[in-house]
Amino acid sequence: MPRRLTGIAALAALVLVATGATSGKHLFGQECAQCHDTSKAPSLRGVGALAADFYVRTGYMPLAHLGVQPHRSRVTFSEAQIRALVAYVASLGKGPAVPKPQPARGNLSAGMQLFTDHCAGCHQVLAEGGLVTGAVPPALGDATPVQIAEAVRIGPYVMPRFTKHAISDRQLDSIIRYVEYTRHPDDSGGWSIGHIGPVPEGLVTWFIAIVVLLGVCFAAGKRLRA
Repeated sequence: MPRRLTGIAALAALVLVATGATSGKHLFGQECAQCHDTSKAPSLRGVGALAADFYVRTGYMPLAHLGVQPHRSRVTFSEAQIRALVAYVASLGKGPAVPKPQPARGNLSAGMQLFTDHCAGCHQVLAEGGLVTGAVPPALGDATPVQIAEAVRIGPYVMPRFTKHAISDRQLDSIIRYVEYTRHPDDSGGWSIGHIGPVPEGLVTWFIAIVVLLGVCFAAGKRLRA
């Protein structure tokens, strides 16, 4: 009896996968094929579930217009549709699966160093986004741990792709932990000013002090002349 139940469960799983793939193929034909089945956009054969999951769940795809930078936007697919699309794209060729990061096992200080070395040049040290030639690196406040891990492995748009040789899974856990920390950083003993860092904060303080000093000098000089 247990063997029979196991066989039934396996058959049911296969049916679900087949149904999902069929549904995903239909959705792909409606939403993706006009670009990805032509020379307008890259082929998705071999990209695996990882890329499909990232681009659909972030709302990066489908694009409103070809040639523009994809931005995080409202996801128009249901959870079931996303799973079906991801399953179909994954079936097109062998590719990486959706990652399963564990930021809780990461090291915060190591994550800060790694993020500073590899990411801050575009996203700023506190992951607030930035500006580079030809693109606008996004802030990472809305990115989930899985989406951060996916982006590191994919290198969406102009972002470089990091292999496990460049950034290991354990290092990636630390980076994700640091990104999560940047959403609620420790501002004790300082004026955050949007968390732009102590040096800019000090400069802003000096600018304010200079204005106040000039005001005092002006008032004192006016009083002396009187």
